[in-house]
Amino acid sequence: MGGREVTGRLLAQRKQSLQFTFHPGPSLSNMAVCYACLTLLALGSARVGSADSMADRLPLEPYDRLFSMAVDAYYRDDWQGVILNMERALQNRAALRRAKIHCRAECSHKMKFSIANSSHDLFMDMNYFHTVLRKADCLKVCEGERLGPHSLHHISEEVQLEFHKRTPYNYLQVAYFKIKMLDKAVAAAHTFFMVNPDHLEMRQNLEYYKMMAGVKDADFKDLEAKAHMEAFRQGVRLYTDEQFKHSIRFLENALEEYFKANAECRALCEGPYNFDGYNYMEYNADLYQAITDHYIQVLGCKQNCVTELAIRPDREAPIEDFLPTHLDYLQFAYYNSENYSQAIECTKTYLLFYPNDEVMNQNLQYYQAVLGDELSRHLTHREDIQTYIANSLLEKELLYFANEIFGVTFIDPDKWTPESVIPVKLKAKQKAERETAARISEEIGNLMKEIENLVDEKTKESSEIVKMVKEGGPLLFDSVQVVMNARLLNGTQRVLLDGVITDEECQEMRYLSNAAASLGDGYYGRPSPHTPNERFQGVTVLKALKLSQKGTIPLKTSRLFYDVSEKVRRIIESYFRMETPLHFAYSHLVCRTAVEGMQDKREDLSHSVHVDNCILNSEALECPKQHPAYTERDYSAILYLNHDFEGGNFIFTEIDAKVITAMVNPKCGRVVAFSSGAENPHGVQAVTKGQRCGVALWFTLDPTQKERERIEADDLVNMLFGMEEELQPDEGDVKEPVPTDHRSNDVPTDHRPSDVPTDHRPSDVPTDHRPSDVPTDHRPSDVPTDHRSSDVPTDHRSSDVPTDHRSSERPAPEPIHKPQDGAEPAGDAAEQETEVKGSMTEGSKVPEHMIKTMEPAPTVPDTKSTAALNIPSTKQEL
Repeated sequence: MGGREVTGRLLAQRKQSLQFTFHPGPSLSNMAVCYACLTLLALGSARVGSADSMADRLPLEPYDRLFSMAVDAYYRDDWQGVILNMERALQNRAALRRAKIHCRAECSHKMKFSIANSSHDLFMDMNYFHTVLRKADCLKVCEGERLGPHSLHHISEEVQLEFHKRTPYNYLQVAYFKIKMLDKAVAAAHTFFMVNPDHLEMRQNLEYYKMMAGVKDADFKDLEAKAHMEAFRQGVRLYTDEQFKHSIRFLENALEEYFKANAECRALCEGPYNFDGYNYMEYNADLYQAITDHYIQVLGCKQNCVTELAIRPDREAPIEDFLPTHLDYLQFAYYNSENYSQAIECTKTYLLFYPNDEVMNQNLQYYQAVLGDELSRHLTHREDIQTYIANSLLEKELLYFANEIFGVTFIDPDKWTPESVIPVKLKAKQKAERETAARISEEIGNLMKEIENLVDEKTKESSEIVKMVKEGGPLLFDSVQVVMNARLLNGTQRVLLDGVITDEECQEMRYLSNAAASLGDGYYGRPSPHTPNERFQGVTVLKALKLSQKGTIPLKTSRLFYDVSEKVRRIIESYFRMETPLHFAYSHLVCRTAVEGMQDKREDLSHSVHVDNCILNSEALECPKQHPAYTERDYSAILYLNHDFEGGNFIFTEIDAKVITAMVNPKCGRVVAFSSGAENPHGVQAVTKGQRCGVALWFTLDPTQKERERIEADDLVNMLFGMEEELQPDEGDVKEPVPTDHRSNDVPTDHRPSDVPTDHRPSDVPTDHRPSDVPTDHRPSDVPTDHRSSDVPTDHRSSDVPTDHRSSERPAPEPIHKPQDGAEPAGDAAEQETEVKGSMTEGSKVPEHMIKTMEPAPTVPDTKSTAALNIPSTKQEL
């Protein structure tokens, strides 16, 4: 409808109204009454449907009121009241969100803007604002019918924050536990913990729930999980397991759900203006400035949906390039499924984001060659993603313009934005800022190095003395002898012991390793996880005990394994003079067997040089203690069972992973023990003949990180061997779930039996007690993580998504199958063997091509050599 027509119709209606209202005559009052009655009748007829529906249902009750009622019930120990009101609060919050999304989407669809065919600016403006007014009326009616009066749902920022932190689930887990609904208690606890991974009490609760009868693994679920993220993660898991056809279904579903979630996120951005940075009473912008302020704020929010949708609840940083990464996975999954048409489509769509990506262009050429020019000529990219990109670029241009003209801050969330979109002045400014920041950073770095050198010189001597004093504690057993201490091993916190077990015990353990061990144990069944030249087999303490329970192996043999590992733990705890108890983090009896016919001219290592609790970067000479390394590990040990093999020496190196500082020859009863940090990089030389066996042990000082299997093994030993006295738990063992009581002093606390978790009740709202030293990533042990070698070139993509380790030296003919590389499996750390030959001079070196830097944490093959394809080649869980 044109602007002139709209204006004419409005003026005609106004004229009619005036003529009717002021019509002269004696019955003016009666006519006015009749007009009013007719008007009310017309309005009543128009809204009869909505009136009936509103009569059938009350307005949506505000979720902040229900939350308050639930908290009150919590302090009265009214657990049913807590559950009823808190669950309704969560439901109403979700309903409020759905209603806003529905109304904004529906009204945007109904009231579309049109450009007037008129040269008169007045009518163009009136046409635009007429649409704005109609859309506002549509939203008011729609939300009024669904939610009731708007003022009901003014939620304070404090309450919104509590729901964002998932505080209601903290209350619910206690309430469900009280009424013995364990499955719901576990789900609530897990949901809360996903956003609060540093919450120590909840972590202890979850550990307790894991040990309770009737609790299943399926109960540990995130009730607030995003559909697109869950589908994506499942697709990645299947892709990692090379189930490409099955992964496609989940990855395609993830894309579909992503765009639904994106539409919802963008609809929610069209809310009230946020006066952050302004005094509401002093804000005096004129019409167009006010419109600009609000619209630019909405656009910035819509652009930020990219970040919002790429964040996992247990991670602070989003997955970079989240949307392009879907296509990266899909193009290779379709290729492996021999669906070259879809592989071409996904590759071309990926190139919309990165048109100059060399490897992806090579992939496209390969796919087109395989499919044939006739069939591939008409295949193109996905239209919906092209539309998404075009719309996003228009928004970015407006936001960059606002940044340049009005100084409105805009941080682009996408790495794929073309430089042509960024204003020239802004690029120059950003370049100058980067150069200034780099110069300042360099100057600060140089200054800090000077300070560190001075401090190191002053403290080195005293620290060495302290370390020497901490070592050399009693060995507890007469047969055990120190062969070499840290000084003789050219390092710190190292020791070599002999006589820990007898020859007969070694033979019994060797029998166990061959009778009970399975190929690839701890490495998802991969028989050669570290090198194709050796076969790997292993067995854990719990598995051995269960086999004895079934009668597969003698009870005394599995009990020996259990006792030997405990003996080593006690010796290390005493020798290194621990002030707090050591706890088992992981225990593994392992054997490596040389593959006949594959040992000629062998140049690799049996296990690459690595560090047990940090990610070794030998080129940068650093080892950051962060995920995906097993940061909870504090001490490591290897007990050797034999020497009748060739090669397989254990080595300590400098942090450059090249200079050998000490070498150990394995033999029966020998133990090499050391601290698990960056001070002790180590590896294993190639086993070239025979079988090398040992017990690999990792320990932690953190009782909350105690190995769950060890706890089960303790209980099984009690049951199988009928011990007269219960095993005494280590100090600091994980207690029962303790939602600790944070109520005010005038609230009576519960006096419960020790086997029931205590209340974790906050004063008003459960507060967050996050110790800074608690690791933040607590994922199930069966979830693959990314353990990449630090010497492998990384892709331009986020570290949260599998990187593409591509060969830059040769063209890409055919995408080749990715060889299994050597990352460590979950739970089985890098040192499944280690031993000593004797101290060596610092000048001793290992050929560089023999030693690869590898991250300590085990799990999935890291890098994959793909000659041509730009594929997410690391198997990691996102």
